[in-house]
Amino acid sequence: MAFTLPALSYSNDALEPNIDAKTMEIHHGKHHNGYTTKLNTSIEGSDLENKSIEEILKNIDMGNAALRNNGGGYFNHCLFWESMSPNGGGLPTGSLLEAINSAFGSFDSFKDAFSKAAATRFGSGWAWLCVHSGGEVEVCSSPNQDNPLMPGVGCGGYPILGLDVWEHAYYLNYQNRRPDYINSFFNVINWENVSKSYNLRS
Repeated sequence: MAFTLPALSYSNDALEPNIDAKTMEIHHGKHHNGYTTKLNTSIEGSDLENKSIEEILKNIDMGNAALRNNGGGYFNHCLFWESMSPNGGGLPTGSLLEAINSAFGSFDSFKDAFSKAAATRFGSGWAWLCVHSGGEVEVCSSPNQDNPLMPGVGCGGYPILGLDVWEHAYYLNYQNRRPDYINSFFNVINWENVSKSYNLRS
């Protein structure tokens, strides 16, 4: 069963001024679509065709560059779009906020840690908020299209929030000002979706 490009739940211009419409159009319609097409090509005719993307990534051969890049790119971007909303921003609530406060001391300290993970990721990659079985949360980052589901990436748990820091995610609007892009991301985080994922995975 082939993977398909998920439709956005909001219009390309819905996240402005934080993320501009042209970036969204290219990022979703070109980049994510490309990862989807190449992922399907890389699993065609194999026993991976009937597996979920999570199953594929958890058991991936990290030496398989095509599957690693495109499988990671597919999953990461699916999470990225779900992590944002035109009505986003603010603070999480409930058990997720409790877990963040427990792990980091405060939401502001979490924001600092997440922002640092995103800002200091050299070159292309992602920053993550992950949940472990039992509810503990962790911030980490990974290079390129790697993610915490893959073996040996260096951060554990299940990713429930991801920020794309590849230049294609922000360069049209922010140029080399990655910290400004990171700060703007917090204005559109869909904490309702992140909380649902936390409750499902904790």
